Amino acid sequence: MSIKHQFRRSFASIAAAAAASDFPSLSSSTRSYYLNYPRLLSACKHLNHLLQIHAQVIVSGFNHHPSITHLINLYSFFHKCDLALSVFDSTPDPPRILWNSMIRAYTRSKQHNEALEMYCCMVEKGLEPDKYTFTFVLKACTGCLKLQQGIMIHEEIARRGLECDPFIGTGLVDMYSKMGDLKSARVVFDSMPERDVVAWNAMIAGLSQSEDPCEALDFFRSMQLVGVEPSSASLLNLFPGICKLLNIELCRSIHGYVFRRDFGSAVSNGLIDLYSKCGDVDVARRVFDQMAGRDDVSWGTMMAGYAHNGCFVEVMELFDNMKLENMKINKVSAVSGFLAAAELRDLEKGKEIHDCAVQQMIDSDVLVATPLMVMYAKCGKTEKAKQLFWGLQGRDLVAWSAIIAALVQTGYPEEAFSLFREMQNKNLKPNRVTLKSILPACAELSLLKLGKSIHCFTIKADMDSDLPTRTALVSMYAKCGFFAAALTIFSRMSSRDIVTWNALINGYTQIGYPYNAIEMFYKLRSSAVNPDSGTMVGVVPACALLNDLDQGLCIHGLIVKLGFESDCHVKNALIDMYAKCGSFPSAEFLFNKTNFTKDEVSWNIIIAAYMQNGHAKEAISAFHQMRLENFHPNSVTFVSVLPAAAYLAALRKGMAFHACIIRMGFLSNTLVGNSLIDMYSKCGQLDYSEKFFNEMGRKDTVSWNAMLSGYAVHGHADRTIGLFSLMQESQVQIDSVSFVSVLSACRHAGLVEEGRRIFHSMSDKYHIRPDLEHYACMVDLLGRAGLFDETLDFIKGMPLEPDAGLWGALLGSCRMHSNVKLAEVALDRLVKLEPRNPAHFVVLSSIYAQSGRWADAGKARSKMNDLGLKKTPGCSWVELKNKVHAFRAGDKSHPQLESMHSLWNTLLEKMEKMGYVPDRSCVLQNVEEEDKEVFLYSHSERLAITFALLNTRPESTIQIVKNLRVCTDCHTTTKFISKITSRRIIVRDATRFHHFEDGICSCNDYW
Repeated sequence: MSIKHQFRRSFASIAAAAAASDFPSLSSSTRSYYLNYPRLLSACKHLNHLLQIHAQVIVSGFNHHPSITHLINLYSFFHKCDLALSVFDSTPDPPRILWNSMIRAYTRSKQHNEALEMYCCMVEKGLEPDKYTFTFVLKACTGCLKLQQGIMIHEEIARRGLECDPFIGTGLVDMYSKMGDLKSARVVFDSMPERDVVAWNAMIAGLSQSEDPCEALDFFRSMQLVGVEPSSASLLNLFPGICKLLNIELCRSIHGYVFRRDFGSAVSNGLIDLYSKCGDVDVARRVFDQMAGRDDVSWGTMMAGYAHNGCFVEVMELFDNMKLENMKINKVSAVSGFLAAAELRDLEKGKEIHDCAVQQMIDSDVLVATPLMVMYAKCGKTEKAKQLFWGLQGRDLVAWSAIIAALVQTGYPEEAFSLFREMQNKNLKPNRVTLKSILPACAELSLLKLGKSIHCFTIKADMDSDLPTRTALVSMYAKCGFFAAALTIFSRMSSRDIVTWNALINGYTQIGYPYNAIEMFYKLRSSAVNPDSGTMVGVVPACALLNDLDQGLCIHGLIVKLGFESDCHVKNALIDMYAKCGSFPSAEFLFNKTNFTKDEVSWNIIIAAYMQNGHAKEAISAFHQMRLENFHPNSVTFVSVLPAAAYLAALRKGMAFHACIIRMGFLSNTLVGNSLIDMYSKCGQLDYSEKFFNEMGRKDTVSWNAMLSGYAVHGHADRTIGLFSLMQESQVQIDSVSFVSVLSACRHAGLVEEGRRIFHSMSDKYHIRPDLEHYACMVDLLGRAGLFDETLDFIKGMPLEPDAGLWGALLGSCRMHSNVKLAEVALDRLVKLEPRNPAHFVVLSSIYAQSGRWADAGKARSKMNDLGLKKTPGCSWVELKNKVHAFRAGDKSHPQLESMHSLWNTLLEKMEKMGYVPDRSCVLQNVEEEDKEVFLYSHSERLAITFALLNTRPESTIQIVKNLRVCTDCHTTTKFISKITSRRIIVRDATRFHHFEDGICSCNDYW
């Protein structure tokens, strides 16, 4: 044989070991001593003992075929087929019994191909197989799923007239059943003259895996009718069929049958598995608790049952209890533990289970190593996951598919594609599972062309006919916005389950087509398929996109009626919907309900909801509460909470979040990096934004836009335009947001020609259609430059209907140039578009006041009052010692008010000596001149500045945030204060940053 000589060395080493041992030499004349070898071999329980006895046999030259057969069988028992083969090869002209033993050894060690090769060699050498040979060879055919070879062996069996042998007949039934040829299995079974319980069990096992598992039940009943008593194996073979039927009543009937008989722990373990897979994990737990002799299989089965039903916390509790009872972890319990740790994102518990698996030396098994690396990937340790993957010996297609799916699910679709390509380079053909794993990555990266290629591959490989693959294709096309293909596949499907419907509904919602999502939902309701919690998770956000609270309330009612309200994902969707539809109290109420089991997504949603509704402080508080309740923030958490720090200009909070991001390993996440750039620029630390932007490993268009926006809001038009040019040179995709930032920089700096050129390049060079925001920027740019005729012509030539943002920009320009006539035109349009917005009346009143038309200013304010509108009060805040201090205009409640007034009077005296004259036109009320000055002096930013001067070191920078546009007089005052105190003062108002230093503002008085 070709595999013979490689084992000569091991055989010789056994003899050498014997020669060097302390065993006495055996006299060849002592024949009776030789006869002890069979007895010694029968008593052998350890491999080392077997090797020692074998060594004596070699040294003594004893060559007794029954003992040689015994040696081969023992080596196969210890799964040492190499040593078994060395014994076989050392025997000259081995008889049939040794060939049979060797075939059996390979079959027992699951080396089925080697067993078949041994059989072929045996036949080639002219040895006649017997019934034992065929019994072992049939098991080998079954093990390697070689049906054609099995059929040929069946023909040999029939030619020799051995079909009636019960062992061979049972082997044939087992082979055909396990390969899905139930018709042939039934023919063999019916032709058997004697059928014992093993033959019946083989048929039951095959039928349980068939499309109609009810036939297995019929066989189970029939075997009892003919007087064959079911064994434990009968029930264990029947259980998979009952699991497929998902019939809980049938579970109870079988349970009753088992209860009346004593079948032992194996069947009890099977019952745990049966109840768990049929959805009644509570009864499964009762069976587990009532078991007298629980073993490691019992614990593993119960953990697997909990994992199957999504009860991951219970899996962890069982693992802890298992350790307390000193039970050893096995492969099943390790796999379940890793799955639970992955779903709970509990890295520490996952590491603990990993340590236990290492101790039991099962961590290198591909069945255990696969969920282990998935656990690390889902817990954010992708490098560790990839390290385990590349170190895994015997990586199979399951392992490749699992790591690809895990990387996609945890937000690393590019790395998933990299592995997918590597897999193909290794000539591994993807199966259905691999393709279903990689298709979501196509959707995530909007790689429609690649998705189409994979679709073509599924068609060529005949893998596109099953329901899960078609559903994955529908989902991919829908998420890529190619609904024509998605609907084509959907309409051609002969059967659709709820997952398929959900793929379309979720696709419409995620791509921004809420009307289609709602329409598809109502089509589902009229079909025979019932919605599930996943359906609700898809349709509720559609209501949020439509801002349709009434529709959302209807869907919420249906959710309660169908019993989905307790589902965490559904409740998260409802909280998000209420927050976005303007019913924030309802969102808070749902979140704070005592019976709500929250997850990280719940906290992320409420943090984002607080920010969306203007509660930045509460968003930060929710983040801290999340940490207190032992939830681990993820990348989405930081993307949600960093804008809160940005809004408050709470630099210390933002830096604390940054430190937390570094500790938790999210610094390389592009979305988090973009949020950090934005946060630092809005906190006045543009240099930090620049540094982080330059150090980012993976930038996307949003990264560049965040930096462009930072430069623009700080008034650095030259740097904005320079970065925009670099963006073009770097072949980064430029989008409409990029142009908003660049045009904003131009309007802040008054760069009219540059603004015109950039605006026209949108459509001429980049083929991007300008929207209302771009037109508003141009109106503001031209209006600020006093080019009102051109501005009006520009508005008239727009292909879009002007909105409130555009008319508001014109109104702001009119205030800058005191253009009352055009301001009245703009206000007339604004009142029609936003009748409840008081800011427009305030701006017009300000323009009247600047022109000395106090009567008209009063009328504007009276009209605002008549409509029940109130001016948004001016508010400024400053962060000191990790605390935000807020001030309102005219605030007299602050405990340091007297010191602040004293400091202000000192500053005012110095300012007046330097030529400061109050700009009383900034006071809109028609009051006495002296009172106007009092109004000016109590503006919120002046209170914030004086407070900061009192409570900070003389050389430190002061940073103020104001909710409204800073007035002309406060702007002038702050310039004087920066000169007098030699302080750098940064003010962020509603439109931009002002950096005051040595009496000069970065805006050059153009804002």
